[in-house]
Amino acid sequence: MSIKDRTLKLCSCNKTIALDAQALASALKTGTPLPIHTELCRKEAGQFQAALGDESLLVGCTQEAPLFGELAEAAGSKAELRFVNIREMAGWSAEGRQATPKIAALLAAAALPEPEPVPNVEYKSGGQVLVIGPSGAALEWAKRFSTNLQPSVLITRQEGGELPPERSFPVWSGKPLRVSGWLGAFEVEWLQENPIDLDVCTRCNKCIDVCPENAIDFSYQIDLGKCKAHRQCVAACGEIGAVDFSRAERARKESFDLVLDLSTEPLLRVPDLPQGYLAPGADPLAQALAAAKLTQLVGEFEKPRFFAYREKICAHARSGIEGCNRCLEVCSTGAIRADGDHVKVEPHLCAGCGGCATVCPSGAMTYAYPKMSDFGVRVKTLLSTYREAGGADACLVFHDTESGRSQVQAVGRKAVRGGKGLPARAIPFEVFHVASIGLDTLLGAICYGASQVVVVSTKESEHYAAALREQMALGEVILNALGFDGSHFFLFEGEALEKELWALKPATGVPKTATFNLSPEKRTTLDFELDHLVKHASQKTEEIKLPAGAPFGALLVNRQTCTLCKACIGACPESALLDAADAPRLRFIERNCVQCGLCAETCPEDAIELVPRLLIGAQAKQAVTLNEAEPFHCVRCGKPFGTRRMVDSMLGKLGGHSMFAGDGALRRLQMCGDCRVIDMMENRAEATIFDFKK
Repeated sequence: MSIKDRTLKLCSCNKTIALDAQALASALKTGTPLPIHTELCRKEAGQFQAALGDESLLVGCTQEAPLFGELAEAAGSKAELRFVNIREMAGWSAEGRQATPKIAALLAAAALPEPEPVPNVEYKSGGQVLVIGPSGAALEWAKRFSTNLQPSVLITRQEGGELPPERSFPVWSGKPLRVSGWLGAFEVEWLQENPIDLDVCTRCNKCIDVCPENAIDFSYQIDLGKCKAHRQCVAACGEIGAVDFSRAERARKESFDLVLDLSTEPLLRVPDLPQGYLAPGADPLAQALAAAKLTQLVGEFEKPRFFAYREKICAHARSGIEGCNRCLEVCSTGAIRADGDHVKVEPHLCAGCGGCATVCPSGAMTYAYPKMSDFGVRVKTLLSTYREAGGADACLVFHDTESGRSQVQAVGRKAVRGGKGLPARAIPFEVFHVASIGLDTLLGAICYGASQVVVVSTKESEHYAAALREQMALGEVILNALGFDGSHFFLFEGEALEKELWALKPATGVPKTATFNLSPEKRTTLDFELDHLVKHASQKTEEIKLPAGAPFGALLVNRQTCTLCKACIGACPESALLDAADAPRLRFIERNCVQCGLCAETCPEDAIELVPRLLIGAQAKQAVTLNEAEPFHCVRCGKPFGTRRMVDSMLGKLGGHSMFAGDGALRRLQMCGDCRVIDMMENRAEATIFDFKK
């Protein structure tokens, strides 16, 4: 469904937004001028209700979206409602009267069909919550949870408190060892350190009564600093067996749906904690907010499966030798772990940041929320509408759906109180998480006509700042080398967003925008983008030197040490290294290389060196010979096998070994596989391993 098929409802918000009905109609190709309202949410609400009979409505207001939704529900309307913010994002600005191209672009993008749906990941929580922490706070929160959750307590430190008189919930004590899992499926392991097992203890108080040092109180834990090891408590406990100073089984493990961790430092040490695990620390207000949130996490939930993974082209490892670890290093939730020669992603832990796809050099890990094809259509629509409406030097401003959105909207709101709002050329673009913005999306925006790209960083994305800067720096090197002057990519952090946006000077963009669509195949997308940039570059070059870690480059092979064993060919997951059927030859296609380093790590002669660069033109896609050698011919039948260098190396290394004593055994090493078998059968007089006793 296009914008022509939707009913547009635009409001100037009490004439605070300069809306040009004729210009917008022309930019959006609606045919007739668009009606502009001034109080659509108040006096003109009837006109909104009158349009509810249409199939789809696009409303240029997000502030009153709940109200419009209620009006539609009250009318029993089945119309699809969409809302887009043209007030803070465009109209409220010192350049509000020049913002028509941006407003048209925002409306056109909002009218696009919904992205292709992705599979869901499901959670199920029954409300079993474990409270971990010092006795006082942990027991108090467990009591409060008793009305709507099923609490348990793991006491990590005694504070002189008493256990509740009723055994309303399980209470354990010990040292936490490990917390793992996610909402509805947490596992907690701890070490039983105190001689008294609270789970077994009947709280009969006999141990308290007989202890001569008063080392036991109504917390039913022994103060080991006071205890003199008389063991009278053990005798008093008797067959109950709750007191045991020599307990063999001290490790404990239980499963829970939710965890409230009151420890000073969270037991889970990851930047982004899993859903269902809250660690507010010792602050009472933070604890109260966390407790309130936990009570809402009971039932069945779902979220999108944010990623797609193709292990065939993953460059993590081959034959146990590691190459690329970038996704493992960037993941902020611990959702990705090594799994043999590949990696495994736990979808329940994935927070949907997309950082793994951003840093993946091969495209084995891709972001699916939305897919790159849907993302590309939105970027292309936004920029083409802006350009066709007369806009110039577009600056895309990527922000997330939470803190980033609030930060950008705050800039617009300040325009009515001395601020300047967003520049007319700064076009906000909302993504689920800004860590998903990588080299392919950055260059794609430039190819589609953006002059610059700004990523708004928030506290939620701090962990990914280094990866984002690396992607931006790589893109800047490529663009500048091709003659696209100026600074194109920025990561803005903190509260100075308005000042930084107005200070930007437009950079040089492409003279002709691209028509291709972005592909789910990352390397294919990059190929299209690089070809377009090279085609329209003002500065011609054959190669661009890139920083270490870049996903493009060549290989330098030391021909003096390389024996053409071809182990590197088997290790390459991208088919960048190739064999030759007619002769011992190592060939290389540079455009396929992702610089993972598996070939260099696998090479037994240390003969391979990575050379990060971007080779321009068709030559990057053509196979070149890195090394070739004279083939070695079987001394018996004459068939070529291996290389002379490899066979000579083998003879030199094995010549002195007792297993190859004698000319016959060494000569056999110079035969092909078939002839070796024949020669062994013909020379039965030679000793074999079976001739030696154990």
